[in-house]
Amino acid sequence: MMKIRSKFQAWFLQEDLNFLLTNRIPRITLTRLMGWWSKLEHPWLVQASISVWRWFSDLDLHEAKHQHFTSVHACFTRELRPGLRPIDTDPNVMSSPSDAIVGACGEIREGLVFQAKGFPYTLSSLLTSTDLSQRWISLLEGGTFVTLRLTSSMYHRFHAPCDAHLSQVTYISGDTWNVNPIALNRVKELFCKNERAVLEMTSADGMPFLIVPVAAVLVASMRFHAVDVLLNLRYKGPNHIPCDADYPKGQEMGWFEHGSTILMFVPPGFDVADGIASGVRIRMGEALLRRRSD
Repeated sequence: MMKIRSKFQAWFLQEDLNFLLTNRIPRITLTRLMGWWSKLEHPWLVQASISVWRWFSDLDLHEAKHQHFTSVHACFTRELRPGLRPIDTDPNVMSSPSDAIVGACGEIREGLVFQAKGFPYTLSSLLTSTDLSQRWISLLEGGTFVTLRLTSSMYHRFHAPCDAHLSQVTYISGDTWNVNPIALNRVKELFCKNERAVLEMTSADGMPFLIVPVAAVLVASMRFHAVDVLLNLRYKGPNHIPCDADYPKGQEMGWFEHGSTILMFVPPGFDVADGIASGVRIRMGEALLRRRSD
């Protein structure tokens, strides 16, 4: 059975076929359908859906706080058992806000960053709003960006990377392209096309930084503790949502309904932590960025 499963996954992950099956489809319609399906609470349907999900991924639920799920949605948004994600307490470290695979990372130059090698995008295209761009592009110039990709099987909740204050969430409606490496190497400015939310944050010592959760196919729904509405394809506004929320380092901020991508942007003064590079797996709470000593 394992051999058949491995062959099936290898077949599905063929680049052309994967791109066709996950992008050349009615993405928004299927995303809404998945949202409805995932919340159905029929035991046999939930069990069958999770079994199929295991065939397509490395889903492992042994860390889950609860082992029984009333819906696929409950499984996707599961909490972990306490103590499984220790937080790096070094004040010079910004910890990873989520479990993830590190994607592109590097320096922000002339407002330009990368989704994959040879595929740049601009902060102004990502932020869309002239007001946001004017506030942030100059602040972030020469700083560091990191892309964190959450696969469908991962823990989907995200947490504060440092003691921080959230002042505003800006919701940007968009498409639902897949955000896996295959699509990132084919679709220009993909993150600028997809549904996303811009979280404007300030660290306890006054440093401004951005966290941008980006939705994807079958995923377009995000929940933030500081916002009392579900942000998804049916949300009609307002787009700019003032917040006044303080988070100690490691505190949960919200979650994706399924899984997707988190983009982090910090001003000059930080480098990626030792061992952080494209393709590396990281867990929430581990060192992601480190303040320069000079």
